[in-house]
This record gives sequence, structure tokens and C-alpha cells, in this order.
Amino acid sequence: MNKMIFISCVFDPRHKFQSLSFALAAMFGETIGVKIQIEVKTYMESLFNVYAKKNGGSGSFPYSPSSGSCPSSPSSPSSCPSSPTSSTSSSSLSKFMLDLKKHKKGEGIDSKTELDKYLGEDVEEDFENFKILGWWKLNSPRFPALAEMARDVLAIPISSVASESAFSTGGRILDPFRSSLTPRLVQALVCVQDWLRNESTTPVKIEEDLDNLEQLEADLINTGREPCIVDI
Repeated sequence: MNKMIFISCVFDPRHKFQSLSFALAAMFGETIGVKIQIEVKTYMESLFNVYAKKNGGSGSFPYSPSSGSCPSSPSSPSSCPSSPTSSTSSSSLSKFMLDLKKHKKGEGIDSKTELDKYLGEDVEEDFENFKILGWWKLNSPRFPALAEMARDVLAIPISSVASESAFSTGGRILDPFRSSLTPRLVQALVCVQDWLRNESTTPVKIEEDLDNLEQLEADLINTGREPCIVDI
């Protein structure tokens, strides 16, 4: 089965991998379900890395200063009044935090990606009229690369074949030619359509049967049985 079907389920914030792992175990068994889940997660991570690189980064969350820190702007240098001592302390603290961030990156501590953060958060509450694309649009500032990936994955149609052609025999039976046939003949054609379409048999040439069909209609009229005309 196409892995994109499973990935689209993960991109539903109401389900993520929790519902997927349960469904896979129920459909394929515990052992095969875990194997498929690992394959899906590996494929999803590799696909996310492509989107992260396209967005100009690794998809990891950069360090952001605390809300209590003083914003600096070239146009407003005096927006945060401070004494020389506090400025020196703030500069030392900023340098220390920057060095700490580099150390964490080198040790692999601060390498949490958007995908890891999304999967690590709790699932959303399921309620009526929940809009998945609306949720991703709202949270795109938090997950820029992942939101772009979700947009492309969720836009993939589940099937490229019209449902009438693939699953239904009710939409395309009575074409302009068959509309002149009796209901019994239409029913017979529907019942034997697999035989008629079998390549191993001799193709049916409708044009050569027109005379026979017209003769059948004439015989029905002569015997007093009015042929039924099916209107479309």
C-alpha cells in the first residue's frame, strides 16, 4: 500500500501515530504492524528532510531569547535603559547562552526538528467540522517546513479514476445507443459485460447487429407487445 496514505493519517493532528499504530496492528497483526509503522516513519523523516532543506534549514528549532530579555533595534537604541554594569552582565550572559547552544548542537542535544515536536505534542480534540487544513494554516508559523509538506500530502487525491468508472455500473450503462434497447436487453448486457469485454473472445461488433435488433423491435410490435423505450 502507498505510504502516503499512512502519512496523511499522521498529518491529522487528531490521530498522528497513535491511531495509525492501532489501526496497523488491527489490520495486519502486531509484528507486521510495527514493521510498517517503522517504514512509514523512516520514509516520512526522509521526506521531511527534503522540505526542511528547501526551506533553507534543517527543520530544527533555533534558540530564542526569553520573553524577559530586552529587544534591541537600530532605530531605538535607548528602548531599554541600562547601566554599564547591567549591560556588561547581559552581554556576558548572552555570550554564555550562545556558547551553550553551540555545545548542545555539537552533542546532538538541541537537534529537535519540527517533525519531532509535532509528533511529541498531544493530539487535538476531535469535534464536529474539524478542519485539518485550517489547523495547519493556523500552526504554519510554528511548523513552516512541516506545514508545507502537509499541504502537499493532503492535496493528493485518493484516486485518479472516476468512481463511476471504477466502482459503479449505474452511471454509464445507458448511452445514446443503448437508450433504444428494451430493459431486458439492457439487463442482459449488464450481466454479461465481463464476457463481452474479455479479450480472449471475439469482439462484439454492434454495427453488424443493428439489423437484428431492428428486426427484433419490429417483431415485438407485430406481436402486439409495444417495446419499452428508456428515456435518458
